[in-house]
Amino acid sequence: MGKAIIEYIAQIKDNEKIVEEIEIELLLEAIYRYYGYDFRNYAAPFLQRRIKHRLGAESLTSISSLIEKVLHEPEVMKRLFSDFSIHVTEMFRDPSFFMVLRKKVIPMIKAYPSIRIWNVGCATGEEVYSMAILLHEEGIYEKSKIYATDINPNSLEKAKQGIFPLEKMQLYTKNYINSGGQKAFSEYYSVKNEQVKFHPFLKENIVFFQHNLATDQSFNEFHIIICRNVMIYFNKLLQNHVHQLLYNSLFQSGYLGLGKREEVRFTDYAKYYEVFHSEEKVYRKTN
Repeated sequence: MGKAIIEYIAQIKDNEKIVEEIEIELLLEAIYRYYGYDFRNYAAPFLQRRIKHRLGAESLTSISSLIEKVLHEPEVMKRLFSDFSIHVTEMFRDPSFFMVLRKKVIPMIKAYPSIRIWNVGCATGEEVYSMAILLHEEGIYEKSKIYATDINPNSLEKAKQGIFPLEKMQLYTKNYINSGGQKAFSEYYSVKNEQVKFHPFLKENIVFFQHNLATDQSFNEFHIIICRNVMIYFNKLLQNHVHQLLYNSLFQSGYLGLGKREEVRFTDYAKYYEVFHSEEKVYRKTN
């Protein structure tokens, strides 16, 4: 193959990449202007994967055709919105993180007259109920309030129900035990038709509501904020925006829990925290 042909093919590929980038920008702008959801600062590789998945699922050949579908067929937008929402979760996910909460963080705030916790990006609620169980076992659930938020209203509706597949309980029980659980995990739920329903008392101090990290503001001050494996899908600009939101939402000496691949370092707010537990990415606000 001659050099001219190789250069010509490379130029075509470059042009295709430029067109794709423009189409993605137009799609995200259309979603923001028409539906009010702002995905414009999500990480490019994540968006590309999710959009290509939706193109295949809808039997479409171009992002431009997806834009037309999104603007004229709300059901297509609903499916794309679900693609952009993060659903990966489980009860007591990363048990060692919950062990640090139980053994290190909770003792520091246990004497407070009231405790407020924000679970950011709660998805279908598994980690929220995990926190409720932990607080109950530490004897402070009655004076605690957990605010559980997510961008996806469908996920929130599932979270409110507190119903999960029975087949997941073996893993969840193992996680619970490894996180320092103090009882038989089965005491917290009842089983019916291959589904598990957690006891209503666990929902008494949980407030579920929709919140968009990209566009919504701080709504309270919290002693603990848990925002795990959410910002890995954002670009640097949006990550800094979210860190500002989390910082403004924390009490002085409040605790911030991030995911394994996330950290405060290299953000504009690094100087306002100290590392409380490096391995589990728990930080304490100092300024």
